[in-house]
Amino acid sequence: MYDPKSLKAEEFICHEEILESIEYAKRNKNDQKILQEILEKAKKAKGISHKEAAVLMECELPEINEEIRKLAVEIKEKFYGKRIVIFAPLYLSNYCINGCTYCPYHAKNKTMPRIKLTQEQIKNEVIALQDMGHKRLAIEAGEDPQNNPIEYILESIETIYSIKHKNGDIRRVNVNIAATTVENYTKLRDVGIGTYILFQETYNKESYEKLHPTGPKHDYAYHTEAMDRAMQGGIDDVGLGVLFGLEGYLYELIGIIMHAEHLEAAQGVGPHTISVPRICPADDIDTADFSNAVPDEIFEKIVAVIRIAVPYTGMIVSTRESKRTREAVLSLGISQISGGSRTSVGGYTEPERDDSSAQFDVSDTRTLDEVLNWLMRLGYVPSFCTACYRAGRTGDRFMSLLKSGQIVNCCHPNALMTLKEYLEDYASEDTKKIGEDLIAKEILKVPNENVRKKAMEYLSELHNGKRDFRF
Repeated sequence: MYDPKSLKAEEFICHEEILESIEYAKRNKNDQKILQEILEKAKKAKGISHKEAAVLMECELPEINEEIRKLAVEIKEKFYGKRIVIFAPLYLSNYCINGCTYCPYHAKNKTMPRIKLTQEQIKNEVIALQDMGHKRLAIEAGEDPQNNPIEYILESIETIYSIKHKNGDIRRVNVNIAATTVENYTKLRDVGIGTYILFQETYNKESYEKLHPTGPKHDYAYHTEAMDRAMQGGIDDVGLGVLFGLEGYLYELIGIIMHAEHLEAAQGVGPHTISVPRICPADDIDTADFSNAVPDEIFEKIVAVIRIAVPYTGMIVSTRESKRTREAVLSLGISQISGGSRTSVGGYTEPERDDSSAQFDVSDTRTLDEVLNWLMRLGYVPSFCTACYRAGRTGDRFMSLLKSGQIVNCCHPNALMTLKEYLEDYASEDTKKIGEDLIAKEILKVPNENVRKKAMEYLSELHNGKRDFRF
């Protein structure tokens, strides 16, 4: 039985309920009355249920599908405007004891060189990232208690925060590591992490266990219940994700929305982010081995439906996706993207390592400056802002501001001021010119007059060394 308040994985991700929702969606996918009722509910921008989302996902009517796209765009604009948060992954270690069949880090892969960064190497990687202009990182590591114990992760976070190079500093470290204990989540909180991110990979328990035949990750319940333990450990912000292509996309769409519903019901606050990666080639991984690959048109609709179903959550797309695909999904719901990414351990200081130790192939290989230039030409505002995290606006405090619409008075000016920092310190001449013109127009859109005036003062003072603004 589906119980969103239960802390047991097989009750809040109920297989029978997912199958029932799939059947309901297939039965009603072209029912005009039901579809219009769902859309009317969705227009209130308070979310829709997993079952309702499934119906929209299955809909085949062109006019309704166009309404779905338009509504996703409207909801994205309502909550996030034109802001796109920028981050980069930092891979610390590819040692792993799991047997995941879709990941080249799996323990049986003997062709991949195993690398673990020292603290000095981490320092050099961070300086390289700071020299690009990055302020926000997502650290990644394989699961290996001997080589990657929690103490190593904690020390690495402390090292990252300690590095101040020229005008560079990392202001938020998000963490994407294996499911762990409440005690370890408390340690992560105490060292100052931003969001704890963990991809479910697939919500289908039977498929999950086949895809994870060996290692601690084989335990479906322990993995799926990790977000509850993280929140019990004091982490306010958690990020969900599913690897589309491992299982049927409708099953996964329903599962991830059910997980968001569960966190709202059981923990009082939903996911801070939802990531939507697709299976892609890597060292000894052939996507032809996976029969559930998701085509671009379906992928775009998945993004739109998640945006409608969970309107408040940030949505992330990585450099797994091409420039064309990333451009297509930006307006439909994406609010965070990576730029200038390397998916190998040590890849920022030794780029050639991408050929041998990358977790997945990067489709969008542009530099960070090229990505920002592209975003601004499309009318988006790249943001390096981390003010909410550092001002304590996390968890339910962040969500209440977001849902009320008041967050724009914090996020928009902060985005513009952190963009201005980038333009002053790192931008090419062309990017700087585009950015200055964009800031001049966008600063006028800050709703609160007092905030707008203060932001304009800070922008003019940035030449004099004023940094790290927080509204």
